[in-house]
Amino acid sequence: MKTLIVEDDFTSRLLLQEILGRYGTAHIAVNGVEAVEAVRGAMDAGDPYELICLDIMMPEMDGYQALKQIRELEEARGILSSHGAKICMTTALQEVRNVVDAFRGLCDAYLFKPIQKSQLLEQVRAFGFIA
Repeated sequence: MKTLIVEDDFTSRLLLQEILGRYGTAHIAVNGVEAVEAVRGAMDAGDPYELICLDIMMPEMDGYQALKQIRELEEARGILSSHGAKICMTTALQEVRNVVDAFRGLCDAYLFKPIQKSQLLEQVRAFGFIA
C-alpha cells in the first residue's frame, strides 16, 4: 500500500507514519501544496498513491483545497473518485458541517483526532488494503 500522509503536526505525522508504514510505503507532506505536488508526481510516474491521510487545518493550502485539487488531477486523467486514491480526512474539527464539507469534496472517510490506531486500521481494512 502506497500512502501519503499530509499533516502539519509533527507528532501526528509520526503516529500515522508508524502505523501505516508497517503496511507499505508511507510518504510525508506537511501542507496541501506539497500534497498536490506529491500526488501529481506519483501519477506522472505511473505509481499513484492508494491511500491519502489528509489533515484539514494546514498552512498554505488547507485539506479541503488539497482534496479538491487531488480529485481534479484524477478527473483530468480520466480517473473517477471511486477508482482513485482513498482519501481519509483527519482532523480535530468535529462539527457536522466539516464532515459534510469533506464528503461533498469526495473524501472516502473522516477520522477525528486524536487518531486511534484501531479506528485507522479498521478504516484501512474497510478500504481493502489490509486483511
